[in-house]
Amino acid sequence: MPALGGWHALPFFAKTWPGISDVLAREIAPVLPPREEIFAALERTQPQHTRVVILGQDPYPTPGHAHGFAFSAAAQTRPLPRSLSNIFKEMDADLGAAPRHADLRFWADQGVLLLNTALTVRAHEAGSHAKLGWHALTQQVLAHLDDHPRAFLLWGAHAQKAARDVDPIRHLKIETAHPSPLSARRGFFGSRPFSRVNDWLQAQGHQAINWSNPPEAP
Repeated sequence: MPALGGWHALPFFAKTWPGISDVLAREIAPVLPPREEIFAALERTQPQHTRVVILGQDPYPTPGHAHGFAFSAAAQTRPLPRSLSNIFKEMDADLGAAPRHADLRFWADQGVLLLNTALTVRAHEAGSHAKLGWHALTQQVLAHLDDHPRAFLLWGAHAQKAARDVDPIRHLKIETAHPSPLSARRGFFGSRPFSRVNDWLQAQGHQAINWSNPPEAP
């Protein structure tokens, strides 16, 4: 799996992935995202380039939406997934602008690791692959990223539990309610995560993230 680059040495890929791969191969129902996109977030954002981590739960279960990046969806997705719509509402309130489509891969290109804690899901069945063993990968990724200070956006109890060992002194650790319609008004709205991350990055001597203006397609 050469595209994994610096992530390839994680024990997960030798010890756990073969078993998960066998289970996925036996699934009768469609598995999302497509197999070639399962590790897309890790492939696109290498450990040495990771400056911010956003943890999601599992891929969107609607066919055509998930493409391997937490909270992101294919650019043509309409209407926006509800959590992503709320993320954009908070961004607009925080920064005065938000992306014009659902594809967040331009964040990944700036060092934002958009990692779900389960990288696959059975179509139309949210959470269906949560117990396949993906948690081992999450823990190993987070441990690997402890070598330098980074920012962690942990939205909701699931992400906060997965990242409970992330040191809030060493890293910027922003924990709020999840942006889903059920909880966004319980602390996600008004949390200003995007400007807070940028302020922290700049205080560390790093460039701010362009959250809201994706580059024009060539």
